[in-house]
Amino acid sequence: MRNTLTSEPGTQESIEQEELRGISRSVAEIEWLLLILVLLYHVFDGIEAADKPSIALAMVLYAGFIMGFRYAHFFKRESRGKLAVETWVMTAFVTWALWHTGRLDSPLLNSYLLVIITSALALGKLTTLLELTLIAACFVFLGSQSSPHEVLTLKYVGGLFAQFAPFVLVAYITTMFASDIRYGLSRVKLMSETDELTGTLNRRGFAIVADRLFGQAVRYQRALSLLVIDSDNLKLVNDGHGHKSGDQLLISMVKAIQAQLRHTDVLARQGGDEFVVLLPDTPAAGALDVAERIRDAVENAPLVVGGKLVKTTVSIGGARRKC
Repeated sequence: MRNTLTSEPGTQESIEQEELRGISRSVAEIEWLLLILVLLYHVFDGIEAADKPSIALAMVLYAGFIMGFRYAHFFKRESRGKLAVETWVMTAFVTWALWHTGRLDSPLLNSYLLVIITSALALGKLTTLLELTLIAACFVFLGSQSSPHEVLTLKYVGGLFAQFAPFVLVAYITTMFASDIRYGLSRVKLMSETDELTGTLNRRGFAIVADRLFGQAVRYQRALSLLVIDSDNLKLVNDGHGHKSGDQLLISMVKAIQAQLRHTDVLARQGGDEFVVLLPDTPAAGALDVAERIRDAVENAPLVVGGKLVKTTVSIGGARRKC
């Protein structure tokens, strides 16, 4: 265990941060689109003269919020909480614009759909439900100019429900689509980073995980060891019993290896009969002990082929990160 890992760890951020940054860029485009819609309505003289100063002030404040919140770098990391705050401000801006452009009769009423779609795509079902509840409260607020007697009539309640129902349907459909898309992407990602035969990480998946663990080891001066494991008799099994038996050998070998690892250890197939094991917080002596246990486990788990026992062994090399 005297070799030294010489590759420098990268600073790749987590996959979740990459996803959130992509969502955040889309949210920024929706925010600007909402501002442009209100601006165009203002430019084409759809607003009463008495209400124009209030709308202009709201647009200036909303534009300032977008610029400050997004481009002043107050937040070093993206988060779903930050995106939620943005949707709440969008809701407040739409409500203010509706109040000065006809309330529930305003042609800008459907601007709430931008908020709902943003929430459904970026924040999930529960947050979208809360956002929908907030918008429902805004509907009631915008309709508050009616008399108490009128508000209590079945006709008024039915009309309000008819106006609000499309927002509920859009929220439901969009969250369903977003959930299906996220599931599909997670399946594609899993397949692209997992070895189909053994279920372990493949080379690509290992590179992503190893980059993060190497970075942590350097940053916090932690021990880190690596084992390289080769099957000694895969070729003989393939030649003598067929590739299906060779696949069974690899699967059996992986199970024996995994039985000796902690949940924090990382096992990956590099190709053919070569596997690697990354051991975080493990010095050379500890890695040597793990290697011996793996060698014994594989040797004591022979493969049954055609009713005959085939003895399996592995060769193991190791390396460690020099602190």
